[in-house]
Amino acid sequence: MDHLYSPWRMRYIEGREQREGCFFCASLQEKDGPDNLVLYRGKRAFAILNRYPYNNGHMMIVPYKHVPTLDPLPQATLNELMLMTRTAMQVLARVYGAENFNVGMNIGEAAGAGVADHVHIHVLPRWPGDTNFMATTAHTRVLPEAIPDTYARLRQGWKELTRS
Repeated sequence: MDHLYSPWRMRYIEGREQREGCFFCASLQEKDGPDNLVLYRGKRAFAILNRYPYNNGHMMIVPYKHVPTLDPLPQATLNELMLMTRTAMQVLARVYGAENFNVGMNIGEAAGAGVADHVHIHVLPRWPGDTNFMATTAHTRVLPEAIPDTYARLRQGWKELTRS
């Protein structure tokens, strides 16, 4: 029998990854790289790779302003969130050959938000036949690439796309 191991998830499962304050805001205070996973910084929002992804390339688009919902965000920020979401999809298509996407928001704890106090948009690349039975039987995902490698590929892809 083959065994799948993802020991990096244990910190998350046991709640050892919880920090004081908002991890989105804390990430902005760090230098961009594999430690903070910030892929791109815009004027009003940024793109960050999900540390506990549903699949390779799972990123989030986050406003700099720490608010729990879209209501208090100015129109310019809302516009940038949508444009950055589109760019994220283009990067994922270019770097990973993603054919489709799940794009969504869980606003508030009752809606399933893991970070309920800082609104953000999830962008997940999808491919035909990428359903994974492990997610329904063992709450486990099989990710074929290490997160630092995913970060490096997407960071480079974002640079290349926004340079052209």
